[in-house]
Amino acid sequence: MEKPSDARRSALTGKEQTLLRDARSDELAQVASIMKDAYQEYQAHFPADVWERYAANIMDVQSRLGVSELIVAERDGDVVGSVTLYPNVANTEQNWPPGWAGVRLLAVHPDARGQGIGRVLMDECLRRARQRRSLAVGLHTSDIMKVARCLYERMGFVRVPEFDFYPGSGWVVVAYRLEL
Repeated sequence: MEKPSDARRSALTGKEQTLLRDARSDELAQVASIMKDAYQEYQAHFPADVWERYAANIMDVQSRLGVSELIVAERDGDVVGSVTLYPNVANTEQNWPPGWAGVRLLAVHPDARGQGIGRVLMDECLRRARQRRSLAVGLHTSDIMKVARCLYERMGFVRVPEFDFYPGSGWVVVAYRLEL
């Protein structure tokens, strides 16, 4: 039986085929760079030192691999997006309830946006979570990430403020949940 993390799935986004699969070890630097490029638009919302720490955290894909799956979207042989799925998020720093999966760092390269890639990456996370019989999927985002929040809400995610957190300077990281 194929494990969810071994899956190679194709999705049609726009008129192009998108291959969804786990990142290979030789792609980790490329995926980290895509994440940084995708999140770069938010840099102006952070003090310089906070942004440097956040960018370093985003790009540290290697440290998350033991407890997560790094899923990539590939088009014409190029990785154009990624997302991190935590199958058992209760064992991580995310502080979600037992039985939940978690999603973090949905990233689509700026040159590939508007083509449905973020949606198919999220659909793949939900497919894998359902396959594992997760109770729900949780994620954190912020007010400045309007496009992502709209996507999550269209997909049926609802706010769960009891899981919000406050990293400092009046900043709130808002929580969403989708019951499976």
